[in-house]
Amino acid sequence: MAEIATLARPYAEALFKAAGADAAALKSQVVALAALAADPVLKQFADNPKVSSDQVFDVVAGVALQQGVSLSPKAGNLLRAVLENGRLAALPEIAAQFATLVNADSGVSDALVESAFPIEPAQLSEVLAALEKRFGRRLNARVEVRPDLIGGIRVTVGDEVLDTSVKARLEQMKLTLAA
Repeated sequence: MAEIATLARPYAEALFKAAGADAAALKSQVVALAALAADPVLKQFADNPKVSSDQVFDVVAGVALQQGVSLSPKAGNLLRAVLENGRLAALPEIAAQFATLVNADSGVSDALVESAFPIEPAQLSEVLAALEKRFGRRLNARVEVRPDLIGGIRVTVGDEVLDTSVKARLEQMKLTLAA
């Protein structure tokens, strides 16, 4: 995993520098390309030695266009560079690192909020306000329902985790009683 991250870093940083003020707008295109690159059928097509990188580019750009994503010249150049260097498998990591750079530049972090139950929009705004105060930055939250948490929430922001779930508390009590 560290190897892919190492391969992806120069691409993400170069795209971020080249994009300049347009980096935030480019983020959705790069994420869409990463989703396409993760498709197993496309991987198999791209790995075929009889298929050129230009053919793969045309297929990916065509599928992206069908999904409503028109590639900007910078996103197209990234895709061409990735394909010519045989780094299609690194594209999801490139997108993740690029998104991190864009978020850091804008002062926003992505947050995964896992909850045992669905969170109403009014509740979510209160939770986000408290979390932004706790983490000291604006958060772009994505909510997932995880019934196995039993109750409470688990929040992941970058490499920080705030776990206030009932499951985590039960695990802590189990460890304390076993000691």
